Amino acid sequence: MEHARRSPLTALERALRRDRALVWLGLVCVLAPVWLYLVRASRDMYGAMTGPAAWMMHASWDASYCALIFAMWSLMMAGMMLPSAVPAVLIFARVARSGPEPDRPVLRAYLFAAGYVACWAAFSAAATALQALLARTALLTPMMESASPYLAAAILGIAGAYQWSRAKRACLARCRTPASFIVEHWRKGALGAFEIGAAHGAWCVGCCWALMLILFAGGVMSLAVIATLSVTVLFEKLAPAGRLREWSDRAIGTALVAAAIALVLVQLRGGA
Repeated sequence: MEHARRSPLTALERALRRDRALVWLGLVCVLAPVWLYLVRASRDMYGAMTGPAAWMMHASWDASYCALIFAMWSLMMAGMMLPSAVPAVLIFARVARSGPEPDRPVLRAYLFAAGYVACWAAFSAAATALQALLARTALLTPMMESASPYLAAAILGIAGAYQWSRAKRACLARCRTPASFIVEHWRKGALGAFEIGAAHGAWCVGCCWALMLILFAGGVMSLAVIATLSVTVLFEKLAPAGRLREWSDRAIGTALVAAAIALVLVQLRGGA
């Protein structure tokens, strides 16, 4: 019995495979050092504080400290959110290669990713301002954790309530369908790639901003909180289609509101 012979790869298929490998390589080269920094900084933050987290105990919110906090948030958001955008980046590279303008698809995929990260950098600027406000009003400890259990409960409650909102569902729907989003918003050239990535990132910020605020409740540099939120975002966006996926955002919202209520009840009983 003769075995079916595989047809040789076409030039387009070989190019698509090469593009995919180069995109993966670029993303890994970005994410690996970011997560290495997050792990080391988090361990040092809750340890000796003589390494990459030593500067975080600086008391004065001057320009240089604000810049460092902004850089920390930007790296953290890139490490947490870029993995969930990997399918979109790969789809963009494929569309760029096989579409009517197959020029520099890998570079444009990188620019798409850069646009996505730029939106989270804008969120990082807002988070830096919020952290400065909380620190100056003594609502955030030097360890970058909520100084008040009621503030932590309020943050959890807000994040949980947003999970049930129409805005959340509208943003999440676009995050879950990157192929249709890319085709719908397609623009030519390198600048167009950055713009599409920024547009996709804007919807992603709209989807996940409230979840990211939980960092203020559990610890901005807590590795457990960072990892939990990263996995939550990945699950929301990339879980296989089905009832569990469709209800994941509301299930997470219910759990967050329940945690907020439990935290308040514990405090009330403790003060009784």
